[in-house]
Amino acid sequence: MRRPTDTQALQEALGAALGGREPVGALAQLTRGEGAFGSLSPDILERPTLIGGAALYHPTSPAPSAHAVEALVRRAEALDVRQILVPNVRRTDDPRTLRAAGFVPLAADHECVVRLTGDVDEVLRARVGGGRQRALRRRHEALSRDLTWERIRLSELGETPWARDAFVELHRRPAERKGGGHNPYNTGALDVLAGGALADRLEMLVRRRGDAVVQVALTARSHNGRGLYHLTQATDPDAHDVAPDDLHAAALYGLYLDARRAGLHWVHLGPGDADDKRGLGADLFVPLDHWLRAEDSTAPETVGAEPALSRFAAPPVTTVLVPGPARARSQPRFDTIDLSGNTNPFLGSAGQYPHLDTAELARTYLDTIAKLPGHEGTDTLTADHLLFSSGSVDGVMLLLAALASPGESVCVTPPTFPLYAHFARLLRLPLVEVPLHGDDLSELDTERILAADPRITILCDPNNPVGTRLDPERVRALVTGTRGLVVIDEAYVEFSEKPSYAGLVAEHDNLIVLRTLSKAWGLAGARCGIALAHPGIIEALRRVQVPFGFTDASQVAVRDRLTSSRRVLASIRHIRAERDRMAGMLAEHPAVERVFPSEANFLLVRLHKHERVMEQLHQAGIVVADVGFLIPATCRISVGNRRANDALLAALSAAL
Repeated sequence: MRRPTDTQALQEALGAALGGREPVGALAQLTRGEGAFGSLSPDILERPTLIGGAALYHPTSPAPSAHAVEALVRRAEALDVRQILVPNVRRTDDPRTLRAAGFVPLAADHECVVRLTGDVDEVLRARVGGGRQRALRRRHEALSRDLTWERIRLSELGETPWARDAFVELHRRPAERKGGGHNPYNTGALDVLAGGALADRLEMLVRRRGDAVVQVALTARSHNGRGLYHLTQATDPDAHDVAPDDLHAAALYGLYLDARRAGLHWVHLGPGDADDKRGLGADLFVPLDHWLRAEDSTAPETVGAEPALSRFAAPPVTTVLVPGPARARSQPRFDTIDLSGNTNPFLGSAGQYPHLDTAELARTYLDTIAKLPGHEGTDTLTADHLLFSSGSVDGVMLLLAALASPGESVCVTPPTFPLYAHFARLLRLPLVEVPLHGDDLSELDTERILAADPRITILCDPNNPVGTRLDPERVRALVTGTRGLVVIDEAYVEFSEKPSYAGLVAEHDNLIVLRTLSKAWGLAGARCGIALAHPGIIEALRRVQVPFGFTDASQVAVRDRLTSSRRVLASIRHIRAERDRMAGMLAEHPAVERVFPSEANFLLVRLHKHERVMEQLHQAGIVVADVGFLIPATCRISVGNRRANDALLAALSAAL
């Protein structure tokens, strides 16, 4: 409900709820001093306040224009009202006109939206877990057998006065229980809504057991026809044997089913606590502010500002902004009519560009890895520390382009992943090679790297193609001793029993940790890489990244996999066990000279007759990675399932 006509209709209803033509009331009456208003003085809470812009109902509206603010101020003066409140404004909106007029922000709740990206049960299973999803479905089905829903278009409410009376009564009781606070759905407000501009888009839902009304709700279709606003819901706790919270959640489940069947893409749950709404399936959370103009209110520190650019950003990066679409990544578009993309509107949802606001998915990823062994400290990271890329290899290209300038060197530690050097050469960055040494090719020459003074050092840990881990003390000495950046590619870290470096990102502004969901998480086809770094570095990477590279299909696949981590962890344990079995059998095989120790999901093997064995494996239809160009006479063997691994062993025997 982002149109002025919608906002005006809600304001008129609020005025009627407050007993007059104008939406004027004390903040204490409206909110009982809770939430964002809890810190205000009694004088401010009790003073008459004009409610403008958005109304204190669930939908939000844009920050008012300069003209609208001027009109609001004149309106308050004409009413002799000293305070003005513009509630529930998205923090992503431009607040400059409000600030210029003397309004100050008060942090409010989040606007919470359930995006229906597929089958309702599958969506909920991914977001709230299988147990919760099944409980919601069972409760919905049980209540549907016992209770009946009736739908009444609000423009036809006059034909069902019993429904109108029950709706008002069920909203009156909780207001009385909470100290006589404001009830936005009293008789006056409901009559105004029923006769106003929104009436044809509003629908009342009434749930009855026999003749007794036990639950009511009010929904509104969005003006773009793509979603549904869940405006309110009230229950009679004495009229049924179901807990009100269960009844509320089951009703929402039914609402999701109806919305999905109607071809809608989202259900708006209104402002609330993000954690509570997340438990109901919400996956989009927009921070809100109330804007108050009062004589004795003071402005808090600015919130929601973009992070300062990192000192490591290359000079050209400091002169440009994030590319246009991505600059507005946090601007919600679910309830707009988007005519900016120049796409074909007649060929379904695939004609829409991918979501750019991945903050909730970032939170899901961070919450998931924080529970993994060896990931202490990652619970301090926020979505501002994370960037999704099209695979972690794409992340390497981004950081080299964003953080290094011509003439600044890139250090790699061979044997290592060849694309690090490949991208450095493409970008014409001088390459410094400081080889790993030791029998297991796992010893880092920290002193030599520091002496070379590279702009960026890229470490692969666990190493690819060797599979070993570096000494963490030497890595930390490099991070704290270098003037440049240290990038640690942890593509295989989930297979290792040693800690990740991700927990150190918040402590060091020159540390970047790259992760991927292609390996342990089994999502190579989804192309999802992750960069964890200081927010200022993430901001620099955004200025280089091509928008829309992380598709909606990939986002859905990533969310589903992250919320099924038990299955992933079980498979990792199986891979480790099979890796150890294969290492033992290969070590005893006459075709094998040596098996290197591995903390990845592969084994580096040195062969006695390298070319002959590789040819025999090829003829047997078995493909392994020939890395003899990096480490003489070696190949890298991925750990497959037991059948594939046994086939490899048989082919090796045939090679003899």
